[in-house]
Amino acid sequence: MRYGKGSDDSGILLGMEYEDFVASIDCGRIGSVAPEVSVAYPRTGMARVRLSFRLDSPVAQADWSVTIRPAFQPVFHWSPHLTPTDEHVVDQHSFRSPALIAHDGQRMITMIPDLDAMMAMPLKSASGDAKEPRWYMDLNAPRNELVLGLSATEVREHVLYVRKPGTEFPSGALEFGFYLAITADQEQIANPWRGVLDFLWNGWGGRLYAAGQPLAGSLEPYVQHAYEWAFRRWEHAVWQQFELEGRDVGAPAFIVNVQQSPNYPGVASEREFRSIWNQAWFSSLRSAQGLYRYGKRIGNDEYVRRAMLAKELALAAPQRGGLFPSVIATEMDAFEENGTRINRSRGWDTKYWGNSNRNPFTRSAKESPYHILDMSWTALLMLRWHDELETDARLIDYAASYAEALLPLQDERGFFPGWIDPVTLKPCGILDDSPETSMSVTFLLKLYELTKRETFLDSALLAMKAVTERIVPEGRWEDFETYYSCSSYGHDHLLGRKAERNNMYKQCNFSMFWTAEALLECYLTTRDSAYLQLGRRCLDEMLMTQASWQPPYIFVPALGGFGVMNVDGEWNDSRQSLFAEIILRYGKELGVEEYVQRGIAAMRASFVLMYCPENPEVKARWEQAWPFFGERDYGFMMENYGHGGRTHAEDDYMGDFTIFDWGNGAAAESYMRLTDHYGESLLDQADSGQELGGGTTLRGHERKT
Repeated sequence: MRYGKGSDDSGILLGMEYEDFVASIDCGRIGSVAPEVSVAYPRTGMARVRLSFRLDSPVAQADWSVTIRPAFQPVFHWSPHLTPTDEHVVDQHSFRSPALIAHDGQRMITMIPDLDAMMAMPLKSASGDAKEPRWYMDLNAPRNELVLGLSATEVREHVLYVRKPGTEFPSGALEFGFYLAITADQEQIANPWRGVLDFLWNGWGGRLYAAGQPLAGSLEPYVQHAYEWAFRRWEHAVWQQFELEGRDVGAPAFIVNVQQSPNYPGVASEREFRSIWNQAWFSSLRSAQGLYRYGKRIGNDEYVRRAMLAKELALAAPQRGGLFPSVIATEMDAFEENGTRINRSRGWDTKYWGNSNRNPFTRSAKESPYHILDMSWTALLMLRWHDELETDARLIDYAASYAEALLPLQDERGFFPGWIDPVTLKPCGILDDSPETSMSVTFLLKLYELTKRETFLDSALLAMKAVTERIVPEGRWEDFETYYSCSSYGHDHLLGRKAERNNMYKQCNFSMFWTAEALLECYLTTRDSAYLQLGRRCLDEMLMTQASWQPPYIFVPALGGFGVMNVDGEWNDSRQSLFAEIILRYGKELGVEEYVQRGIAAMRASFVLMYCPENPEVKARWEQAWPFFGERDYGFMMENYGHGGRTHAEDDYMGDFTIFDWGNGAAAESYMRLTDHYGESLLDQADSGQELGGGTTLRGHERKT
C-alpha cells in the first residue's frame, strides 16, 4: 500500500498487512523538497520508515510532520506527554522511552521515533533557544492522528511545550524516521507497553548498559560520599538533633542549599522552613534505615546511633486516634542583612508538628491535613525496620494503632481517602478514590504478614480490587504529586477527567509504582497469578517513564533514570532509587533479564548527579554553576536534571539544593537495602546475568542484625 502519494509519485509504501491498521500517512515537503523514502521490515509486524532530505539552502518553514491515521477508531491512546491543544507538542525533551500507541481492543498500532536518526541530527543549541528544528510527537485522539515531526519549540507552563515560530531547516542532509508496529495479538494489546520497552532496550538501552552506562564500577564510594557529606562535611547544616518529651531525637534537615556550603563566601539563607519529614517523598525514617545498615556494615557506632535517633523521632509523632503528623518544623525569621534577604530558623525550641504542605488546601505545614499516603508509608517503614533491622515491638504497636484508625476510613468500594481534616478527622473530599490507596494495600499486607490478623488482609484485597477495577484500566494515575507539587497544570479542570485531545489523564508514575508493588505483594500473599500479570502491566507503564537510551541533548548520563509525569520535565529524578527494587523483584519473579538490567540501571542512575571526583564530567558542570564548590562539598546532589524542560550544552542549570531524604541519602539507602537483599556483586558489576540474591526469597528476605 502506498500512503501520501502525490503528483510526483512520492509516498510511503507499506506491505498489504498494514491495510487493516493504517488508513493514511501524510508526509509533507521541506520547502519544495520531497523526501526520499525507504522502508525495511526488521521483524514481523514492524516497518522501519526512513525519510531523507537534501536541502541545497536553508529553509524557513514553521513545521514539518508525518501524520498517521489508524484504520480503526481507538478506545485507548498513550503518549509520553500531554498535548491538550493544537498548539502543544511532545518535545524531544520528553523522549525517555518515546512512542505513540493506539488500539481498539482488537488492533493496535505503535509509532516509535527512530533514535538512530535522532542521534544523527545533533542540535547546535540543545536549549531550544535557536530556531533550528527539534523532534516532536503529537497525539490527537478526536481526529485519530498520530504525528511525528520537526519544529522549533518552547516551554509553556510547568511543563508543556508548544511550537515556536520561525523554524529554520539548515542546508545539507537531514535524516528522519520512525518504526511502525502493528498487532492483533490480545496479550500484547492487554499490555500495550511491553513491546515498546522490549524493542527499545534490545535496540539501545541494553547495549549501553553492557558498555557500563549510566555508571561503571563500584557504587560504594558514592554511598561513602553521601554519608560523609551529611554527617561530617555539611553536618552543621544537615544534622538536626534535639530533645522531644524527654528523649533525644534527630534526623537530617529536609532541605539545604548551596548557600549553606562550608565554602560559600556569602551569608547563608535557608531555602525553606527548617523541618524533618516522614512523607511519601521525603522520609527520614527510610534514610535512617540505610544509615543503620551502613553503620553496622562498617562498624560505625555513631552512624547507628543517629539512625536510632531518627527512629525515635518517628515514634515520637503524637497519634490522635491512631493518626499522626508527618512533619516537625521550627519557626522561621525573615530579615535583610547588607541588602540581602535572609531566611533563618529560630531553632528547635520553637518546634511544632504538622503535615506536608504539598496538598490542595494550604501551603502551611502547621495547618495542613493528615495525609493517608504519608502515614501508610511511614507505618510500612516501621514494620520493615522491625522485620529486617532490629526487633522493636513499639514499631508494630504504633503501626497497628494507625491501622485501627485506617480501616474505618475505607469506603464501600475499597478506597482509602486522600486527606483527613485535622479537626474533624473526616475525609477532605479530594483524591478520595485515587491510586494512593495502593500504598495502604502494601502496608496492610505487611501488617497481616506480621500479625496474621485477617481483617488487615481482607481490607487490603478489597482496596486492591478498587484500584484494579477503577484506576488501572483507564490509567487514572492521579496522586498528590500530579497536581499539588511544582506541576499544578490541570488542578482546576482535569482532576478526575481526561484531557480530551489526548484521551489521557494527567498521570504521575509515583502511583504506578505503589500499585505495581501492591499487586506483587497481593500475588505473594495469595499466589493468584492475575495479580502478578496486572502488576507487570503497571510496572511496564511506569517503565515508559524510564530512559531507555542516551539522548545527545541530555548532558549527563541518563540511561535507567526516571521522569515523573506527563506534564513535567525531569530526567534522573530521585524516585529511581525507590523504584529500583520493585523492578528487580519483578525480574526475579518473572525471570526477565531486561527488568534486572533496568532495575540495576535505575539504581546506578541514582548517583550520576552527585558532585564528586567519581563523576568528572558532572563535577565540572557543578563547578561551572557554583565556582566555590570543592572537596568539602563532595556528596552534594540535586534531586533531578532538566526539570524546566530544557538542557544546555554550556552553562547547564545543575540546581542549588539537596534533599538528603530524596537525593543522596535516599540513593544510599536503596543501595544498602539492595546489597543486603541481593548481594553487593549484583549492583557493582555491569553483567547482571547472575542469579539474583543467591536464592534469597522476596519477603522477609533479610536476617535481623
